[in-house]
Amino acid sequence: MNYSRRNILLAGGAIAGSTLLGPLADKLSAEPNVPAPVPARPIARDDAPAAPSTPSARAPDGIRPALFAAALAALERHGPAVKRDRMAIVDFAAASSQPRFHLVDLAGGRNLPLLVSHGSGSDPDHCGWVERFSNQPGSNASCEGAFLTGDYYVGKHGRSQRLTGLDPTNSNALARAIVVHGAWYAEPDMIRGHGKLGRSQGCFAVGDSRIQQLFDHLGEGRMIYAAKLA
Repeated sequence: MNYSRRNILLAGGAIAGSTLLGPLADKLSAEPNVPAPVPARPIARDDAPAAPSTPSARAPDGIRPALFAAALAALERHGPAVKRDRMAIVDFAAASSQPRFHLVDLAGGRNLPLLVSHGSGSDPDHCGWVERFSNQPGSNASCEGAFLTGDYYVGKHGRSQRLTGLDPTNSNALARAIVVHGAWYAEPDMIRGHGKLGRSQGCFAVGDSRIQQLFDHLGEGRMIYAAKLA
């Protein structure tokens, strides 16, 4: 059988090509089927509302506007060391029979008022009203100004929270052991029986039945502002 030179060359090239591609084709068919990479999803951020950098100047229901304005001024004055989402405002112009310890949600504008006792040195006749403040050790009086909530400990009144005074009017608060604690004499039944709460030694004493609610609201690093405005 006669073959032309061109036919012989074409046949040889086809045989050589199939010989060379055979191992490569086998290798490619043996590679695992790797799926295309999927773009990474962004990490979800906390959905909790951010605290306002400038809280609303409108006083929540139940808080005197002048007192709320003074509390916001204290919050600004003491700067970023204080968390700005929640705080407590104590209205010592009100009698102890009134819920005057206000737990304020600055982000939502809500207010939860609680009963709170004042110091015996601020009310020596036990009339139920704050008559004076003192920053002096041994006075057993309440003091006014801005306080920073600190750590918790367990003492004679159970779980309690230390406070640091941020102003000249309460700078001895930590040394005087002015703290937040629960007390039986700050419960509503004292008002029903006596028309007023019992007195502390200068601490913010809240009823035993409500103290955990207060701790849950404030936590550490937040402000309590206490004052008696006309």
